[in-house]
Amino acid sequence: MKEISVKKITILVLLAFAIITQAATMDSAAQFQELKPTTDQARAAHLSAEVLTRYHYSAIPLDDEASKKIFDAYIKSLDGEKMFFTQQDIDQLSEARTHLDDAILNENLSIPFAIFNLYKLRLNDRLSYAKTLLNKGFDFTAKESYQYERENEPWVSNEADMQELWRKRVKNDWLRLKLAGKDDKTIVDVLTKRYDSNLKSVTKLKGEDVFQSFMNAYAMAIDPHSNYFGVRASEDFDISMRLSLDGIGAVLEDKDEYTTIRELVPGGPAALSGKLKTGDRILGVGQGKNAPVVDVTGWRLDDTVALIRGATDSEVVLEILPAEAGADGKHTFISLIRKKISLEKQDAKKSVIEVKDGSITRKIGVITLPVFYQDFGARGKGDKDYKSASRDVATLIDSLKKDNIDSLLIDLRNNGGGSLDEAIKLTGLFIDQGPVLQERDSKGNVQVDADKDTGVLWDKPMGVLINRSSASASEIFAAAIQDYGRGIIIGETSFGKGTVQTVVNLDEIAKNKDPQFGELKMTVAQFFRINGGTTQLKGVTPDITLPTITDPDTYGESSFKNALPWTQIKPADYQVSTEAKAIVPALIASHDARIAQDKDFQYLKDDIADLNVERKKNSISLNLAERQKQRDDKNAKLAAREGSNGLDKTGKVRGRKEAIISQNASAQDDGLQSNERNIKDDLAIEKAQKDAKDVLLSESAHILSDEIGLLKTSKNASVQN
Repeated sequence: MKEISVKKITILVLLAFAIITQAATMDSAAQFQELKPTTDQARAAHLSAEVLTRYHYSAIPLDDEASKKIFDAYIKSLDGEKMFFTQQDIDQLSEARTHLDDAILNENLSIPFAIFNLYKLRLNDRLSYAKTLLNKGFDFTAKESYQYERENEPWVSNEADMQELWRKRVKNDWLRLKLAGKDDKTIVDVLTKRYDSNLKSVTKLKGEDVFQSFMNAYAMAIDPHSNYFGVRASEDFDISMRLSLDGIGAVLEDKDEYTTIRELVPGGPAALSGKLKTGDRILGVGQGKNAPVVDVTGWRLDDTVALIRGATDSEVVLEILPAEAGADGKHTFISLIRKKISLEKQDAKKSVIEVKDGSITRKIGVITLPVFYQDFGARGKGDKDYKSASRDVATLIDSLKKDNIDSLLIDLRNNGGGSLDEAIKLTGLFIDQGPVLQERDSKGNVQVDADKDTGVLWDKPMGVLINRSSASASEIFAAAIQDYGRGIIIGETSFGKGTVQTVVNLDEIAKNKDPQFGELKMTVAQFFRINGGTTQLKGVTPDITLPTITDPDTYGESSFKNALPWTQIKPADYQVSTEAKAIVPALIASHDARIAQDKDFQYLKDDIADLNVERKKNSISLNLAERQKQRDDKNAKLAAREGSNGLDKTGKVRGRKEAIISQNASAQDDGLQSNERNIKDDLAIEKAQKDAKDVLLSESAHILSDEIGLLKTSKNASVQN
C-alpha cells in the first residue's frame, strides 16, 4: 500500500483560501471554515469498503483503477454542470486521482476533504463574483447567448473564462426577472438576496456533508444504484419507506433565514392545535416546558427539523414569529405533543373516471401509487397492521368495486420503486399464484419469487400506466402484468433499472450501540422478468405508447456509463393469457384515431416537439428583443388554443399538467425560485398544476374503455360461432 502524499493538495487549499480572504469583493470569505474528517468517518469508510468489495453484486477491488472512478464520480457529484471548478483546478486535483483508495483503506480522508474544501471555496468565489455584477447592469442589445446545460462540455480553461460564464448566468437571471415585469431596483434586490442566501448556505456546509458526498460517490462508482446514507440520511430513507415519522405534522422550508411553515398535515398536532398557520416562522425549539429554547434562526433546515422531531407523546415547545408580524413582531410560544404522522401525500389514492362511448358510460377506477412503501420496522416487530402499499391498494380496490367500476388502471408514473416484497404482493392481487420475478445473485444462483396466495382480488380488465420515471419495483409489477397478459401497459418506456438493493446497517456490523456509521444501500442481485428477459437498460416497453416527455439519452438507466448490460436467463414456468394482447392492434387503431381529433393531445405533442428543439439548442439568447419575441410568440400560440389551454382574463397562461414548456422561455416564467415567492402563491401554483387536466391519464382511461367494448364484441362473436 503506497504512502499518501497530501502536500500538494494542502498547499492548493491554503493558496485558494489566501486568495479569497484577500479579495475585497468576497465578503463571506471570513466565515470560511476548513472542514476536517472525524475518526468515526474514517472507520466508517473502511468498513464500507470491506462490505462493498466482498458483497456487492458486481464488486470491484479497491485499487488505483477504482480510485480513478471514485475521483470522477466525486467531482461530478460536486460540480456536475462544471460551473465552479476550472480546468486548472481539475489538473491540480488530479494529483489525487489514484490516491482515494489509499485514503479509505488507510483511514486518512484528508484528500477527499481537501477537494471538498476547494469546492466550498469555489462556491464562495463564484457567488461573490455574481454579486459584484449586480452593480454594473447589463447590455441587453448585445447578440450573445448562454449555454445552460454544461455536463457534457469541457471544463472552463481558466478564471477569466469562468467569470465570463458567470457573467452570462447572472445576465440570464436578470433577464428572466426583467421579462416578468420587474424593474431594475427590484431585480437587484431579488438577486442580491438570492446570492446572499446561497453564500450563507456555503458557510453551513459540514463535515458530514463532505463524507456523505464522498462515500456516495464511492458507492455509485461501482453501480448507479448503490448509495451511502449518513445517520440523518438513513432516518430520512426509513421515513420514505414507512411513510410515517414522529413529529408535529408540518411541512417546513427555509425562507429568508427562517424555518417557515409551508403546510400543516391534516390531523397532525400542529393543525389540531389551531395555533399555527402557513407562513409562521420558527425562531426557537425547546424539548418540553422546562427545557431551554434553542435559537434556530439562520440554522440549516435539516438541523431544525432534527430538533422538532422526537419520540411519540413527547413535548416540544416552538418559539413562533407569526406570518403577519414584522421582524420585530411579538413572539409566541406554542407547546405541542409529538405524534406519529402519516405522510399521506405518498399514500396510494383512488379516483374514478367516467368515459362515454356512444350511449354507454363506463367507469374506470384509477389507483395512483407514488412509491412501493412498507414499514419494515413495524413488520419486523410483528405488528399485524404495518403500513403497506399492497394492503392499501387492496382496500382501495374493494372500495372501487362498490363504485361498480368496469376496469382498473394502476398509475405508476414517477414511481421510482421501493419494496420488492410489495411489488410481488401487489402483483398477487391480479394473478392466482405463480412466479412474479426471478433474481440472480453474484454467484449466478437464480431464485424465483412467486405469489403464493390463492385467489384474485381483481379479475376484470386492467391496465398499468408508466413513464420514464417508473423504475425498479414499478417495472417488476408492470413486466409481470405484461408477461401474464393480465393487462394493457400504457405510456413511455420505463427507466430500465433491473437491479436489487439491500440496506446494510454499518453500526450493526460494528456493534455500535448508537448510530455512528450510517448505512449502505447496496446492489446484491439482478432481477429478471418471468419471460427470462430483464428490464435492465431496456425497461418495460408499453403495449400502447404515449408521447415521450423525457429525454432517454439523458435520463434513465441507459444514461449511466457504468450501468449493467442487458441479458437474459431461462423463462419461469407460467401461464399466459392472450385475450388482452390479441386486441392491442385494434386498441392502437382506436387510440390513433381519437388523439388525431383531440386538441389537448395534439397540443401536448406540439409542446414536446418544442421542448426537443430547445434541448438540442442547449442555449438561450441574452438579447432582450429576441427573448421578448420568443415570449410573445409563445403567448400568442397559447392564446390561440381553446378553452382552458389559452390565457385567462389576467393574461396569465392556464397550464395543463402535461404541458411541457421550458422554464427559461416560458410565458409563465416569473424569474423567481420557489423560496422567493410568497408561500401562498407558491402553493396556489402547485394546486393549479395538480388540478389541471391530465391528458395522458384521460387517454389511458379511454383506452381501457375501448378494451371493454372490444372484449365484449369478441366474446359475443365467439358465442355466435
